[in-house]
Amino acid sequence: MNLQEKIDLNNLPKHVAVIMDGNGRWAKKKGGLRIFGHQNAITAVRETVEAAAELGIGYLTLYAFSTENWSRPKLEVNALMQLLVATIRKETETLTKNNIRLKAIGDLDSLPEACRKELTEAMALTETNTRMTLVLALSYSGRWDITQAIKAIGQDVESGKLDINNIRETTVSNYLSTRNMPDPELLIRTSGEQRISNFLLWQLAYAELYITDLLWPDFRKQHFYEALLSYQRRERRFGKISEQLTK
Repeated sequence: MNLQEKIDLNNLPKHVAVIMDGNGRWAKKKGGLRIFGHQNAITAVRETVEAAAELGIGYLTLYAFSTENWSRPKLEVNALMQLLVATIRKETETLTKNNIRLKAIGDLDSLPEACRKELTEAMALTETNTRMTLVLALSYSGRWDITQAIKAIGQDVESGKLDINNIRETTVSNYLSTRNMPDPELLIRTSGEQRISNFLLWQLAYAELYITDLLWPDFRKQHFYEALLSYQRRERRFGKISEQLTK
């Protein structure tokens, strides 16, 4: 029995989030520039998307570019943006063929115009697809997400649209960039770093964490299956005790 066959299709996370880390270190090991690692990460993205869609996972969110990444060397940032544009343009037809919808979260206005144009067109072309939603987190940070939600809530309270006494956790969730999506139940991080790096801070409150030492360009379908099998072996108690879950 291969790894895919071991997965319980009745116990899949509705939403998987991935911190794709280690491209630069992978390139360094190969004696190349950091952009060489980013270029070779595309295969890992493609295999992860395919694996998630084939299994029937509803949402897959990839941390593609953080707010903090803007502070990287200008040459690397420019190369990353060019690669992103080219990849979106190339993969849109494949997403449509596989009935996958593309969405993006983050401060998208801060992206270069060419990048925004390709992203907007790809999202429009795939808008009616229903098999899976692929979410790219671009120029994204969890603190930015919460801050923009607080601002929007404040504006609606001030205008009388929202009663401050009616604000609940679900209210905050509905003002985040991930509104209308389930919270991730599994977070995968490659490269062995044990932190969430300002990613989906509110949404990951009860996510299971799976950390692998593998560098992202080497990530393949079987590694995604390993993460899911680890998730399925865990008992998710949400603050309760084991005995309460069996009642």
